Amino acid sequence: MADLRKLGFIGTIGEEDEIDVEPESSDSDNEDTQISKKQKKKKPKKTDNEFNAKFSFSDQNDPMASFDFDFALRHAKRKQHATTLDEKIAKARKQQKKGEKIEEVIESDEDELDEDDESSDEEMRTDTIKTKEKKRKKGKKKRGDSDSEEEKEKVEFSETVNSYDDKLTFQDMNVSRPLMKALGQMNFSKPTPIQAATIPVALLGRDLCACAVTGSGKTVAFMLPIMERLMYRTQQEAATRVLVLVPTRELAVQVHTVARQLAQYTNIEIVLSAGGLDVKAQEAALRMNPDVVIATPGRLIDHLHNSPNFSLRNIEILVLDEADRMLDEYFAEQMNEIISQCARTRQTMLFSATMTEAVQDLASVSLKQPVKIFVNENTDVALGLRQEFIRIRPNREGDREAIIASLVSRTFRDHCIVFIQTKKQAHRMHIVLGLLGINVGELHGNLSQAQRLETLKRFKQSDVDVLLATDLAARGLDIEGVKTVINFTMPNTIKHYVHRVGRTARAGRKGRSVTLVGEQERKLLKEVVKKAKTPLKTRIVPQEVIGKYRDKINKLENDIVEIEQQEKEESYLRATENQMNKAKKLLEREKNGIDDPKRSWFQTHKERMQEKEALRLGEFNKLPKNKKASNKEKKKTLTAEDRVNHEISKSQEYSVRSSKKSFKQKKIRVFKDEDMKNNKQENKKGKKRKSAFDQELTNTGKNAIKKFRSGPSFKEKKELGLLGKKRGQKPNAGAKKGKKRR
Repeated sequence: MADLRKLGFIGTIGEEDEIDVEPESSDSDNEDTQISKKQKKKKPKKTDNEFNAKFSFSDQNDPMASFDFDFALRHAKRKQHATTLDEKIAKARKQQKKGEKIEEVIESDEDELDEDDESSDEEMRTDTIKTKEKKRKKGKKKRGDSDSEEEKEKVEFSETVNSYDDKLTFQDMNVSRPLMKALGQMNFSKPTPIQAATIPVALLGRDLCACAVTGSGKTVAFMLPIMERLMYRTQQEAATRVLVLVPTRELAVQVHTVARQLAQYTNIEIVLSAGGLDVKAQEAALRMNPDVVIATPGRLIDHLHNSPNFSLRNIEILVLDEADRMLDEYFAEQMNEIISQCARTRQTMLFSATMTEAVQDLASVSLKQPVKIFVNENTDVALGLRQEFIRIRPNREGDREAIIASLVSRTFRDHCIVFIQTKKQAHRMHIVLGLLGINVGELHGNLSQAQRLETLKRFKQSDVDVLLATDLAARGLDIEGVKTVINFTMPNTIKHYVHRVGRTARAGRKGRSVTLVGEQERKLLKEVVKKAKTPLKTRIVPQEVIGKYRDKINKLENDIVEIEQQEKEESYLRATENQMNKAKKLLEREKNGIDDPKRSWFQTHKERMQEKEALRLGEFNKLPKNKKASNKEKKKTLTAEDRVNHEISKSQEYSVRSSKKSFKQKKIRVFKDEDMKNNKQENKKGKKRKSAFDQELTNTGKNAIKKFRSGPSFKEKKELGLLGKKRGQKPNAGAKKGKKRR
């Protein structure tokens, strides 16, 4: 009882409980009244009927008011707060620690918190590395073994530059003082080989094709002569004189940054026009006719067709960075549209680490007596690059994820880029490696431009240890301190391989590339081995290590599915919210009387969809341009047999249609079809012909109306005798009578 009273409860009276009973007295009533008075003084008495009439709930809405979409959205967001992928991974990892199996939880915590002090014997085992030797085949080459590039017809260059002056300096090139000051701040003391070979030729205004290894300073090689020429431009009238085209948005941002650094002590205006950034701000900047425009093809065409007062008719210098990519099938239609609008009398400069020399690739650019500057061959990699390969057995293709996880968590823990072929697989690897406790980020086309730039910034600042990327990051990006590049699969071509591994070992530094090679990819590996100038290595990861990481990933499969489901739900909510915001904006515009015209494009919607589908499937013959050419060829090459077969097929199609029509069920009618036909024929016979007057009056055809408007025809006038004969002849009798009557 005492314990219950301490807690504030009143217990029931038991049989053994002793109760103190006070003796009955007349004063008891007085004491009760005194106690009740004291209680009244302490607490004021409240009646049940007291209620504040002004009281209302804070979230009570007016029932007569219309439904508020903003309130509903806020309420939905409050219910399910949208989280980032890293937050979902962190939450899943916390739930792993609270599992039922304590031993597994303790082992996983030790592996996550003490990565350097790994207790397991399997993870302490190091990978074995062997040198891969070239196999020299005896005998002559077969005719079919020649490279496809050698078979193509090559461009005839007016001049070829294979060497450069080692002692040449920027002062010897007569570079202006403002640019020399900017070069000093960018820590350029001496020109690189490609800069020493290219800048003197570019200052002469010659067309050129330049090729050098990745990370050799090609951006400064074409931006410095451009800046030098613009220093002496006429400033009476503003005009866009230079256009630099790049394939990706990230590369456009990087080139723009380098150009701004070079022009910081000059009055040269530079504008960036890339997708994913504010369109209105770019339109306003382009309206001022800046000196240099750095753009991606899609956004540039958008501005050419929709931005007023912007054109390319005054372009004096056209630069294509990563030119082999800009001139392939994926950009062919867009490049033709852009180049057709540029001035014909211009200087054209092409730069790439894998430059092509084929006529069919360079025909659209229309080079005039170009100079070939190949400091390196178009398949060379950096000399400081160590290339390693991991063989994947035919029945072990599913171990790729486990091998990548083991490499990233055991050997290459920071400043590492992992290239993956598809966006979906890159996203899955982000979840897998994140659940394994690795600080990871992803970079691909499904992310917004802000997310892509944020991921790049975090990786450059070492906030992210491992960057998972598609071929979006394979070209041109200069990221300092990249130690290792890992390829999840072998790239499609040797050019893609050169660009991927070129993200490391830049500007004379050392780096390492590790590529996973399956049995189907060994053909491309042989080409890499054939063209390698340094010995290649083979890395063997122990099977015990692979098995351990495979088991870890299998245990995480439920968490991976759950995170993917959460992301799918959030994407649906985001899409619904975007649609509602779009509808709201449209209603506001209609209310205010604002009518935004639809942005135009150089292709129709149908042609654009056909092009996207053909490029997605890799069927370049089905592109709109190639389709028209193939149709023309088909028309020209028709033989007599083809024409006969065409006629036979047409007759067969007609017979099939007629047979289908005969089997088709007929409508149920009161009269038979024969009776209906006879009645129609009798009605036609029994119809009376209308008179000429009725026909003219009721005829509302085009010819009849024209006749009444213009009067009688020449034939009718001649019949009525209203026309006079040739000069010198008298009019007819009807005309004379008309004159006498007058």
